[in-house]
Amino acid sequence: MDFPFKDRHRTLGSPRAGSTRTRVPWLAWVAFLLLALAPSDATAAPLPRLHVSDNQRFLVTADGHPFFWQGDTAWELFHRLDRKDAESYLRTRASQRFNVVQAVVLAELDGLSEPNANGDRPLSDNDPLRPVEKYFDHVEAVVRMANDLGIYVGLLPTWGDKWNKKWGVGPEIFNTNNAAAYGEWLGRRFRDAGIVWIVGGDRPVESDHHKAIIRSMALGLRRGDGGAHLITFHPTGGAGSSKDFHGEAWLDFNMRQNGHSAEHTGRYSLTRDDHGRTPTKPVIDGEPLYEGHPLAFDAAKQGHSVAADVRPPLYWDLFEGAFGHTYGHHSVWQMWTPSKKPVNAPLMPWAEALQEPGARQMQHGRALIESRPFLSRVPAPEIIVPERVETSVPGAGRGRFVATRDTEGTYGMVYVPVGRPFTVRLDFLRGDRAKAWWFDPRTGKARGAGTFPAQGERTFASPTPGERMDWVLVLDDPGAGYGAPGSGVRPR
Repeated sequence: MDFPFKDRHRTLGSPRAGSTRTRVPWLAWVAFLLLALAPSDATAAPLPRLHVSDNQRFLVTADGHPFFWQGDTAWELFHRLDRKDAESYLRTRASQRFNVVQAVVLAELDGLSEPNANGDRPLSDNDPLRPVEKYFDHVEAVVRMANDLGIYVGLLPTWGDKWNKKWGVGPEIFNTNNAAAYGEWLGRRFRDAGIVWIVGGDRPVESDHHKAIIRSMALGLRRGDGGAHLITFHPTGGAGSSKDFHGEAWLDFNMRQNGHSAEHTGRYSLTRDDHGRTPTKPVIDGEPLYEGHPLAFDAAKQGHSVAADVRPPLYWDLFEGAFGHTYGHHSVWQMWTPSKKPVNAPLMPWAEALQEPGARQMQHGRALIESRPFLSRVPAPEIIVPERVETSVPGAGRGRFVATRDTEGTYGMVYVPVGRPFTVRLDFLRGDRAKAWWFDPRTGKARGAGTFPAQGERTFASPTPGERMDWVLVLDDPGAGYGAPGSGVRPR
């Protein structure tokens, strides 16, 4: 395909096409070469490529090392933040162990007409075949900054109202031809970056035409980057990419949006449904309930979510088979400040929201999963013994218990969202003893809970009875030699 773009072969990190060359004295060239060849810690090594694991359930780095996706939704990152603010955001999230941020190139909040923080719009005359160089230079700079901090960017080429104006500002600018060309150009430009492509953008796929646009853009990205990066699809609320695209070869893993209601907890069981689909593909919740979000989009009746609302989706998703999790804060996704028009009543400016409790607690779930064998983990509802009244245990709504274990029988975990007694079958452990721990999702600390025969059934009660004090019960085979859950000891 021939491209109408100026500078169509440029990739991340290469000099801008058309730049002028100035004469430099030979001593300056010598100094430059000495500096270039000298060891330096100024720029981090490139992030390793991500791949789907051999068992098709997880992501791994190029050397086979398990990759836990701890994501954050920063949809307006490129549009509303200048480089100084972007660096502040990224450094904070890196310190909280986030390793993926999800952001949009052609942004949702009037991203075609409202200039970015530098005063630039992304496209000339809203034409996807006429990108504005300065705008994309800024996107590149922020992506590079993230990569240098060890953060991959879940990069959305566009928000969905640019191909389906179901709701949002639009306008619709994509068709199958320009979506393919734009995708290929973008793929070439970012082929050397640490990214994952996320096509779609929270709009319904209502016709074969919509599906063809998405497919064209995805295949364009793949041609452009030569298959260097994974591709997924961001669906609408309550839905998953599997609905329309599970069988597509370009879809490397499924993404769900389980949504912003604390009561729609049944959606998290759909994560396990996607885990069980054929062909097997990894699954992740790319947009669960946000912290500080109007519950069910109705703050007047429901109020706003807090950390105790956003922790359970993390463990529900992980224990139902997800390979990681994305967190979000309602002020942060839109990068809101008092000078910006708010969307659905954000409670505080984005910079303040970065330190909300839920954001700081996400890393504890990652530490827990990484402290036990990673690639052999499966959902394990069978180890929880149902009560006579099953809506008590395994429960329903906000009180739903879920479990996971490894296929080798060395450990199991039960997420305990409410403080009521529950019973576990212990015969999944390979040894004749069980070592129990209570892991606190609020602090990341674990306390021992005894060692006993790994036989039959055993009833447990969490350390803090109550309806909003969640815990994780961890059961180990002592012979495996694991340290305390979440301790940072990462077995292979």
